[in-house]
Amino acid sequence: MRNVAKRSTLILSALFAFFGIAAFAADAPKEAPVGGAQLERAPDTMQARVLGCAACHGARGEGTGNDYFPRLSGKPAGYLYNQLLAFRDGRRKYPPMNYLLAYLPDAYLKQIAEYFASERPPFPPPSPVTIDAKTLDLGKTLVTKGDASRKVPACVSCHGAAMTGMEPAIPGLLGLHADYISAQLGAWRYGTRTTIAPDCMGQVAKLLSERDITAIAAYLASLPAPGDPVPVAAGSLKMPLACGSVHN
Repeated sequence: MRNVAKRSTLILSALFAFFGIAAFAADAPKEAPVGGAQLERAPDTMQARVLGCAACHGARGEGTGNDYFPRLSGKPAGYLYNQLLAFRDGRRKYPPMNYLLAYLPDAYLKQIAEYFASERPPFPPPSPVTIDAKTLDLGKTLVTKGDASRKVPACVSCHGAAMTGMEPAIPGLLGLHADYISAQLGAWRYGTRTTIAPDCMGQVAKLLSERDITAIAAYLASLPAPGDPVPVAAGSLKMPLACGSVHN
């Protein structure tokens, strides 16, 4: 119950901060006399506007200790934009995000995406491994080689050998908690998270068992970031599946 209350407090803080800053920046006069004093207008910058995101995702989108609020910074802008659209339009369902984004226009969502894509805070240290060696080895195999017998492609074939993603819209998978990765793969597997057709991640996740998902999540969370953790250039990887979110 304490964790639920803490998460609710964070979400409410984010909502008030987001809408409070947006309203103040848009509507407040440059200077407002109060009791003879002059009040400075809040800076009209993207850094100020996205402070509402910081309570859950960190000041620069670097992520926090909460397993379910992911790192945003450094991911391709096209990917972040697609996720903001998905939350706004209901393809991804998480009430606080759905509510925050419900009335924001495409152009503003692009600005938010571009802001976080340009941020490069340090990555956290890798998560400690909490699964047995055999399961971790399964995760490594699925990530780096896939499983041809089940038509499961390797994660690296789309997300890159260093798992930093590919422009314009394939995310890096570094700096994420195992529970978050597992939850997202599970959501795709059961159809509660979807994207623009053809939904390649939905296709892949449905081929995975629960043990596969646990193994992949733990292995990815254990990986350190490379020296230059930036997405590879568009077209650098020959993808094994058509992905609607990449081509739209």
